Amino acid sequence: MPCTTPAFELSGGDEEGTPIFEDEEGVVNDGDAGATAPAAAPPSSATSSDDEGGPLPTSSSSLPRQQVQAEAGPAEDAREATSEIVPSRQVQRDHPPHRMIGDIHQHVTRSSVNSLAFFSHSAYVASFEPRDVSHALSDPNWVKAMHEELENFERNHVWDLVEPPPNCRPIGTKWVFKNKQGEDGMVVRNKARLVAQGFYQKEGIDYEETFAPVARLEAIRILLAFAASKGSKLQQMDVKSAFLDGFIEEEVYVRQPPDFESAKFPDRVYKLRKALYGLKQAPRAWYARLKSFMLKSGFVMGSVDKTLFLLSCGGDTLIVQIYVDDIIFGGSSHALVSSFAEQMSREFEMSLMGELQFFLRLQIKQGPEGTFVHQAKYTRDILKKFDMGDSKPMTTLMSTNTALDADDDGEAVDQKEFRGMIGSLRTRRRPSRTFDSRSAFVRVTGRLLGLLTVKRYLKFTPELGLWYSSGSSLFLRGFLDADHAGCRIDRKSTSGTCQLLGTSLVSWSSRKQASVSLSTTEVEYIAAASCCSQLLWMKATLSDFGLRFGKIPLLVDSISAISVAKNPVLHSRTKHIDVRFHFLRDHYEKGDIDLVHVASENQLADIFTKPLEFGTFVCLRARWIEAKVLQWTGGNARRRSVMEARYTEGRFGNGGVSPPMDREATPMDWRSRVPPWCSNPSAWREGV
Repeated sequence: MPCTTPAFELSGGDEEGTPIFEDEEGVVNDGDAGATAPAAAPPSSATSSDDEGGPLPTSSSSLPRQQVQAEAGPAEDAREATSEIVPSRQVQRDHPPHRMIGDIHQHVTRSSVNSLAFFSHSAYVASFEPRDVSHALSDPNWVKAMHEELENFERNHVWDLVEPPPNCRPIGTKWVFKNKQGEDGMVVRNKARLVAQGFYQKEGIDYEETFAPVARLEAIRILLAFAASKGSKLQQMDVKSAFLDGFIEEEVYVRQPPDFESAKFPDRVYKLRKALYGLKQAPRAWYARLKSFMLKSGFVMGSVDKTLFLLSCGGDTLIVQIYVDDIIFGGSSHALVSSFAEQMSREFEMSLMGELQFFLRLQIKQGPEGTFVHQAKYTRDILKKFDMGDSKPMTTLMSTNTALDADDDGEAVDQKEFRGMIGSLRTRRRPSRTFDSRSAFVRVTGRLLGLLTVKRYLKFTPELGLWYSSGSSLFLRGFLDADHAGCRIDRKSTSGTCQLLGTSLVSWSSRKQASVSLSTTEVEYIAAASCCSQLLWMKATLSDFGLRFGKIPLLVDSISAISVAKNPVLHSRTKHIDVRFHFLRDHYEKGDIDLVHVASENQLADIFTKPLEFGTFVCLRARWIEAKVLQWTGGNARRRSVMEARYTEGRFGNGGVSPPMDREATPMDWRSRVPPWCSNPSAWREGV
């Protein structure tokens, strides 16, 4: 049963404050005329000169009396003996340019200044990140953040100040400062974290086991697609200082925080009761504490995904997905969701964020028609970081005639900057750029030009994302393709796979194969084995959601690879294929998967293996529902038409037009090219 009522009610609009200026016809109450006031203090000798660029006075008391009287007029003179001098409330028409804040040549829209919350909140946070402790102590906002961290330690009974035992080698501590930003990029919180220098720990003395399970990104997307199909809205909560809630079994001593040593006992050390950020066993201790609480509360752990917890109460179900200290949850009952939120708040110090909107750099918009996931903010951040805001956009990731050869004579590039670009692309979780970020990583540093091309494509499609429809059926299928000997350096092949839950793309990969293949049959067979293993994991995970599948269709465009899996006679001629890949035939015989041939032009995984032409690239991208961003234009018909033209015809912002797929086609004609099995699960066999 879908949950139609959100579990948390968000706060209303911004409160409207007192107007700054009165209307000309308004009467200003300057106080009771009958009351007497002490004589005005003599004017300050300090004056402000516009020529000297001094600060603008904020009250009339800082001005000479004669100047105040001149501004106030005769009406003010009558009240001077009985009331306090009041500054003029008349708005000045002319303002010196050097007094104006900001760039006066920059255009300012009404939407950029209509939020009072922005200005009221910015007064309570610092906009910079300190270099060290001494820099942080110079700002009261960061001092307050450090005091909050230490008070949190005392409140959670994290440590005890004791005399150091003999032969004790305490672990050092360090302050880490980070500004927490919202979805719009505004600083919402100054976070000061005291961490332990865990690299001083020794295995067997300071810690034993360190492993702690972490949710896979595919599991997060599966939950998003499942909740969208059921019409439920997911909620989000964050555990404040989660690692401080985990108990540790080892005896660990740490030094006192820098610049916060005890005045009475400066030589003492802290003995830890609970885990501290930076300790190697801290994630495991926190997971053990949370797992114990969830199991005692009646939850059942997932059979495959150990970060998935489910609770059944009557006919209602509650699903909880954990990613370290971030928790996503949703269910079919509003009462069940609210009860879980209250229970977690009683056990841990929580920060309830309400509806899921921003998670792991993913911007999530949940609506009645489905869920849209994109990374527009992160795209703008990396373009700004690498100074590519003014670069010309590109319609595809890479040209088909681009040859990524070894360039020994090429100009050397900055290794740190180059690897930073690669890391930023790997963090950006969007399928259309997976191939190029992987291929660029295995090349030499001379491939910087190809990497910049990928960035230019991101500038062209910043708001492109994944669409999870509420009307999608929950059936599982996989696509695979391979590029034989595509790498011109070592002649290894590239495998590309993608898995869909209904019409929702939830998993994909683009990987170079570990060995050189001798034939296209071997390449496709190895890619099919990789896709099969991912489908089996997804099948086991979805069984915890109550979904059961028979034979899962695995669509391959190589008839010979299908024959190798189906016909055991051919195996005598394929002994060179590694034994570990033959489990594909084993699962085919068990009935777990069904190998089906698909035409090459309908192979969705082709986009993950090699550069494609513009028409083929856009058509494949639209087929796995990434271009559904067009439905999230906020009802703006003009913006929708512009985006449709850009994403279907490749128009640039400077007016230049790249060759479209079909000049006779309408802006949305590519949707009619989607084969029937993409939207109708019962017709997928006819579609192939």
